[in-house]
Amino acid sequence: MKILLLSAYDADSHQYWRKGLVENFPEHQWQVLTLPARYFSWRIRGNSMSWAFGKQGSILRQQYDLIIATSMTDLSSLRGFIPSLANTPSIVYFHENQFDYPTSNKARANVEPQILNLYTALAADKVVFNSQYNYQTLLEGAQRLLRKLPDQVPSNIVELITHKSSVIPVPLKALSLDTQAQQQAIKTANWHQYAAVEALKKPLLISWAARWEYDKGPVKLLNIISCLEAQNIDYRLAILGQSFRQIPKEFDLIRERFSHRIDQFGYAQSQAEYFAWLQHSDIFLSTAEHEFQGLAVLEAVNLECIPVLPNRLVYPELFDEMFLYESDSDHSLEAQSAVSLMLEIKKHIAEGVDYSESLPNKCDYSWSGLKSPYQNLLESIN
Repeated sequence: MKILLLSAYDADSHQYWRKGLVENFPEHQWQVLTLPARYFSWRIRGNSMSWAFGKQGSILRQQYDLIIATSMTDLSSLRGFIPSLANTPSIVYFHENQFDYPTSNKARANVEPQILNLYTALAADKVVFNSQYNYQTLLEGAQRLLRKLPDQVPSNIVELITHKSSVIPVPLKALSLDTQAQQQAIKTANWHQYAAVEALKKPLLISWAARWEYDKGPVKLLNIISCLEAQNIDYRLAILGQSFRQIPKEFDLIRERFSHRIDQFGYAQSQAEYFAWLQHSDIFLSTAEHEFQGLAVLEAVNLECIPVLPNRLVYPELFDEMFLYESDSDHSLEAQSAVSLMLEIKKHIAEGVDYSESLPNKCDYSWSGLKSPYQNLLESIN
């Protein structure tokens, strides 16, 4: 098949998914178009115009057997601008939806992103979500929005989307490191020095990795670290992830107040180094307020980190409650719950408890485990 793959807001997780798709189905002829993950409001509203009337317009006017687009793509407008795409079968993949976004003074108050989600889902032949949580929150959010609209609202919108929807997670890539890169990374990620230390005497090694933005919970992260410090716990921190020109002030506060605990602060210089930090971590902590699958968590678990996660968002769908701390509007209570869970895990590590049977199987989220559902999806569209 000749497939047009469109990623209209090509953030890291979107790149991760589309590259894996192309690599695992080399028998197809792929034409990939992407737009940078910046200027969110303009990008999701203007992507169809940018593509259709920009320098890539001629590529769109070729003949394709299938369109695969991310949910950020304005598929309905694009099909109107490029009539030859109107009858081409299409799949839309939802990494996230705009109905479940944390409220904040920076959150998207404009209803238009939600409407665009609906238009794109309605324009597609098949709609795929990366988690049941993502799917359910879109349907529930759509229902709430539709009830607020003043008149002439069709009654079957949610039903139409439901009937063509399925859930297939983003598969994880195989973790392969060449020996030389791995050895260099281990030296950089200096937690290997604790490998020979007796478990009860070793500091608790905690990794946190996410985009340095407000929806990944920097306030909660600061509260949890403050709680660890207040209890005189011996711990070390690796604060990983991608930062941008403007970052939440909490990261500066964490660096200023807890520099004596921090062994890594910022983006790892290579994938090998990033994996080395995770491989030597005891715990992978999430404070996310906006998460639809949690690729970083799943990667960390594959590297034998024990997850400590809020009991909200997608996490209860993926993990046993033994890995979930209590979410609470009182930040101090939530932080205490997270710290209590980490201390319990530290005690169990010292006792030799094996958590592996309680965690998701590596194959469940690998390409070897998920290629068949994707193959069936591609074949079902013809």
